[in-house]
Amino acid sequence: MNRLTLIGTALVIGLVIALAGRFYFGLGVAPEQQTVMPKPVIGGPFTLTDHNGKQVTEADFKGKLMLVFFGYTFCPDVCPTTLSTVNDALDTLGDEAKDVVPVFVSVDPARDTPEAMMDYITHFHPNTVGLTGTPEQVTAAAKAYRVYFAKVTEKDAEPGEYLMDHSAITYLMGRDGEFKVHFGHGIEPDVMAKRIKEFL
Repeated sequence: MNRLTLIGTALVIGLVIALAGRFYFGLGVAPEQQTVMPKPVIGGPFTLTDHNGKQVTEADFKGKLMLVFFGYTFCPDVCPTTLSTVNDALDTLGDEAKDVVPVFVSVDPARDTPEAMMDYITHFHPNTVGLTGTPEQVTAAAKAYRVYFAKVTEKDAEPGEYLMDHSAITYLMGRDGEFKVHFGHGIEPDVMAKRIKEFL
């Protein structure tokens, strides 16, 4: 193979690598041709009943940041742990926490009456709002927030005794009601507080 052939081969290989780079990584592609990942559709209209027995909708929270978590008052660990984390995060924010509303939505409306929600949320941050409703209202709200939940009855359970399997994600919604970020179960309170502060 002579020198000219080697040079030609090298040029072809270089061209192939460059084209592969454009294909896989979008190098040199105009902005209007690049694919933009859509923002997750989380949240939306809901009608529920708060812990005071008052009917509320998403409009009642406009102008505030919402920390939305779906759970239930009989939850043995995930729910109280999550609400305690939220409590500590808001304590870290101090006076700035006045613009943040933790919203605890029940996925167990059969047992979580407004009175039960009132009793439960008193153990957590004073800004916390407990929401419940009819099964249809709760299902609609859960669907809007892409939350999974299901009734689980163990084999040795007493009559009427059951648990609720459910998602363990806390959503931060902006002052305009739009989704901002989410927090997984087990996040540290100071990390949560830092992210919330970015949107205050």
